[in-house]
Amino acid sequence: MDYKPVGAGKNVCSVRRSLPEAGYWKKFQSPVLVKEYGMVTALEFSPVKPYDLLVTASMRLQVYNSRTSQLKKSITRFNGVAHSGSYRSDGKLVVAGDDKNMVQVFDGSSRAILRTFKGHTDPVHLTKFLPNKVNVLSGSDDKTVQVWDIPSQAAVNVFSEHTDYVRSGSVFSGNASLVATGSYDHTVRIWDLRANRSVTTISTDDPVEDVLAFPGGGVIAASAGPNVHLFDLLMGGRQLTTMGNHEKTVTSLCLDSAGSRLVAGSLDHHIKIYDVQSFKMMFSMSYPAPVLSVALSADDTRLAVGMASGVFSLRRRAVTAKEQAVVAARAPSAGSRAYFQRGASYKGADDDLRIEQRRKRSLADYDELLRKFEHSRALDAVLSNNRAGLTVVSLLQELIHRDGLVGALAGRDELSLDPIVRFLVKFIDHPRYTSVLITVAETLLDIYGDLLYQSTRISELLMRLRAKVRLELRLQQDMTMLLGSMDMLMATCKVSHAQATGATPAADGARDT
Repeated sequence: MDYKPVGAGKNVCSVRRSLPEAGYWKKFQSPVLVKEYGMVTALEFSPVKPYDLLVTASMRLQVYNSRTSQLKKSITRFNGVAHSGSYRSDGKLVVAGDDKNMVQVFDGSSRAILRTFKGHTDPVHLTKFLPNKVNVLSGSDDKTVQVWDIPSQAAVNVFSEHTDYVRSGSVFSGNASLVATGSYDHTVRIWDLRANRSVTTISTDDPVEDVLAFPGGGVIAASAGPNVHLFDLLMGGRQLTTMGNHEKTVTSLCLDSAGSRLVAGSLDHHIKIYDVQSFKMMFSMSYPAPVLSVALSADDTRLAVGMASGVFSLRRRAVTAKEQAVVAARAPSAGSRAYFQRGASYKGADDDLRIEQRRKRSLADYDELLRKFEHSRALDAVLSNNRAGLTVVSLLQELIHRDGLVGALAGRDELSLDPIVRFLVKFIDHPRYTSVLITVAETLLDIYGDLLYQSTRISELLMRLRAKVRLELRLQQDMTMLLGSMDMLMATCKVSHAQATGATPAADGARDT
């Protein structure tokens, strides 16, 4: 494998201008070659750190650690050759199609099959998540494009305007209602999911192998034959330029994180990098086999290339001193608040050893006082903040169990007794609290006795409490009388029924028993 800058015979001026560019791409060194089980038809880096590499080859999806190039996990739940493995934007789910006409969604961690979409009648070569995270785009050799709803597992859009295999597609990051697909019928179509139809059709001279929507959605790139075409969608699909530096069919396209460099891989064993502003080729790399797929990581430090020989290459770029200086310039100054908080949001890499951190539960103020056996202050604390009745009653019950109720109620003046008596007036008739609050009321009367009536405020509250207790007692008496009347009525009905049927009440009673 060797590096090759732009050929001087074609454009000497561009060679001179691309010298700094060549230095940048030459820093992708130490290629690691990994042999797979079949042709590497798709590559994609996870959009989130640590940027794991998803490799689609043969009847499986392989996930590699992009730092160590070691295999982390393998998804083999396919009955046919897998195609177009792709991550969701949060990196948690993976989608892929296969030769058995199915689209499957997997959990990125457990590898479990979460959804299986069945609707295509031929192999599925295109699968992508839409930006809204709940829809999946698929394209098949049955010439249809379908959009699936993940929760309901149903097709919400079906497009059948293509007249040949649909082998490529792209989603628009800023618009979940638009998708682009490329077909062997020599067309690129832009579909509006709201209108359920094609809104733009772009024709090419050759079958379309790959389609790539640029950030912002104004430009789209398509590889057809040995050429890469750029189209302006804002002008109705007008062709901006054609870059024809390859000798054989261009099979795969990808962009760098800034959207300023377009990487194209071809069957001529080369990948070539283009400046999307000047439309000029800036650099070229050669590989030992036809290139079927290319991918760049989100931080532009890893370049992966998949080949028809069943091998993929993974290169890493060393971070320059200038880039390190930029990072250092952003670092907070020593002694600042940001300095001491640095790293607080770091979650670590997937292969890091994690030690579970158990957070110590903080106690409420009244619980802290209970731990210190300050029972009187604990009671004041639980009554001072309008806490729920159950919380106050629970604390009173705890004081009763500790034999601390007398100590908590004793030694109080008119102001500190007021919230306690008000709580008794409010909840004395609550069925769940009555038994506890009666004990509290009796204890208050035992401690203070006639002293309570020396305060006008406390005296009024006690009168309200007595009235509420009497009302509750009267209600209980009425309920008891009602139950007795109902018992007599039920007995009379039973005797009448026995006389009407000829049975004796005793027999009925035995039968009931």
